[in-house]
Amino acid sequence: MKFSEILLIAVFLFCIGSFLGWILEVFFRRFFSAKKWINPGFLTGPYLPLYGFGLVGLFGISQIPIRTGMAWLDVLLTILLMGISMTVIEYIAGLIFIKGMKIKLWDYSDRRGNIQGIICPLFSLFWLIIAAAFYFIMTDPVLRAVNWFVNHMGFAFFVGMFMGIFLIDLCHSLNLSVKIRKFAKEKNIVVHFEKLKENIREHIETFEKRHANFCFPFRSARNLLEELESYAEKLREERKKK
Repeated sequence: MKFSEILLIAVFLFCIGSFLGWILEVFFRRFFSAKKWINPGFLTGPYLPLYGFGLVGLFGISQIPIRTGMAWLDVLLTILLMGISMTVIEYIAGLIFIKGMKIKLWDYSDRRGNIQGIICPLFSLFWLIIAAAFYFIMTDPVLRAVNWFVNHMGFAFFVGMFMGIFLIDLCHSLNLSVKIRKFAKEKNIVVHFEKLKENIREHIETFEKRHANFCFPFRSARNLLEELESYAEKLREERKKK
């Protein structure tokens, strides 16, 4: 298979994983964590790159032949490798945002055994369960989807459209992060992205008497600097209580 085809397949899987991961996170937050409809992640549109890279990694590992002479051990090692790779991807992504942008996209600081609040044993276990589910349930459907894509390369046009919208969204969000990073460095804090969005939501619903915009959670009557100042003040109050 040519490198160009492998790259297209990776992009195809990235698009699928990003979209399905976004759906998973929306329902997880609605029914298990926040108990609200929240647009998860750093971007505006319906995609989470973490899951996109995750699906590419899971599929790639599933295609690596592991031969120990014992079928059960081959399966176990493959699933373990998948689970570890997802945890590594999560750690790298979290570290990039914390160190490079002063932004926390998620926080496991209250979880036992966490490392820098980025990864923890509980969610590593969840990744392992997802890896097992992928291996036993999703490997064949994903492989069929990949084979279909290879035989219908005209669909690459729509994949390109998806990636084009994604890249525009990424540029917009990175521009937003530059402003947040500047504020965070001045205040010597790390901005918890979800708490910032929640703070904006509370202001909108309390003072503007309307529901926050699901797709554009930063759209409020106050500008970004005012929202960040409000967030920092609330953070100081929480620290005083502790």
